[in-house]
Amino acid sequence: MQKAFIQLLSIVLFACHSLKAQSPADTLRLALPEAEKIFLQKNLSLLAAKYNIDVNKALIEQVRLWDNPILSTDQNIYDGAKGDGKFFAHEANRGTFYIQVTQLLRTAGKRTKLAQLATDNTTLAKEQFDDVMRSLRYTLRGDLLEINHQLKMKKVYDVEIIELQHLITGMDAELKAGNIALKDNMRLKALLFNLQNELVNIESSILPVESELKLLLQSTDSSFIAPALTYKFGELTTVPIPDLDSLVKTAMQNRPDAKIAQTALELQKNNLIYQKALAKPDVTVGSEYDQRSSYNVNYVGLAISLPINILNRNQGNIKSAQYSIQQQEVQSSLQYSKIQNEVNATFTKFKYLQQVNNLQQLDFSQKYDGLRQSILKSYQARQISLLEFIDFIDAYKDTKLKLLEQHNNLIKSIEDINYTTNTIVISLQ
Repeated sequence: MQKAFIQLLSIVLFACHSLKAQSPADTLRLALPEAEKIFLQKNLSLLAAKYNIDVNKALIEQVRLWDNPILSTDQNIYDGAKGDGKFFAHEANRGTFYIQVTQLLRTAGKRTKLAQLATDNTTLAKEQFDDVMRSLRYTLRGDLLEINHQLKMKKVYDVEIIELQHLITGMDAELKAGNIALKDNMRLKALLFNLQNELVNIESSILPVESELKLLLQSTDSSFIAPALTYKFGELTTVPIPDLDSLVKTAMQNRPDAKIAQTALELQKNNLIYQKALAKPDVTVGSEYDQRSSYNVNYVGLAISLPINILNRNQGNIKSAQYSIQQQEVQSSLQYSKIQNEVNATFTKFKYLQQVNNLQQLDFSQKYDGLRQSILKSYQARQISLLEFIDFIDAYKDTKLKLLEQHNNLIKSIEDINYTTNTIVISLQ
């Protein structure tokens, strides 16, 4: 049984060693602004969204162009009236030649109105780009903050594991000397085993977050990316923020999805104007020359044509555009309500977590760290039993992890406020 336990312990120790974060030489420490700068330069999703803006800009140029003039011609290929077998004969007394040049003139400002629709689509593309960038930046910052949280949890285990390893080394010597019982030595090693096993789980959970972070930064380097954060948590527990109405107003002004809803509504309104303009007939004008087939030789005439809008006055498209406006008005109202609810939820959550995380709690955490050192010395001096020592170590670890979880929840709530308002309400660097 003891041999199996030792083998299992060796396996866990090996796993911990293989999953440990790289040495300082293999670690790239990034502050949040530095990570965002790299992200903006290299992220392929942003690059693809940016090209979509250029695509729509090109379409604006296209719709502003005039229609090309149309050249039409008609002439005889072969005239064998006298049997001379000539092709393309256009002498004074034989053959004919006809040519016409026409130009389409769009009425009712159709070209300008169509250019406005293209401009609206370009604006939508820009706002969609901003929305993609906002979401990806939120993911980027969230990954960095999550790695920071996991590293703090890892530190709790590292400290306890190192101290237990030193303690066990001394106990092994005491066991050989016959001063302590084997069961006490094994119980302490079992505690070490449990801590190392939990540490493996924490280190394993860092890996997928690190992988996503490297994907966002388009990093192929093998270095471990660790956040370099300078914020002071104690200040965050008392930092003031604007009232809820101000935050909602800021969100409506700054969030890309709010702008997308407004631009989409403007697009539908401009589409209705364009569809009504399409009901107006366009005019085609031109000039024509006829060598011989008209009432007189060398005829030069003026050609004008336009459709008579009796049956098709674009009624269906106009009605569809009217319904599209009503539909978009509902969707825009729904989006505005969603934004308001999101800001309200993040505001309420932040205020609550500020109350949970307070300066008294930080003071307790610091005093608890001092108590741990006293308990460790007391056990080494045989002033407390092994059972009391193990109970305290477990309670200390659980308490520190819960405190870190509460701290992390406050940090995430700050990120959520900044994200839902799309502005820096609270600076977190």
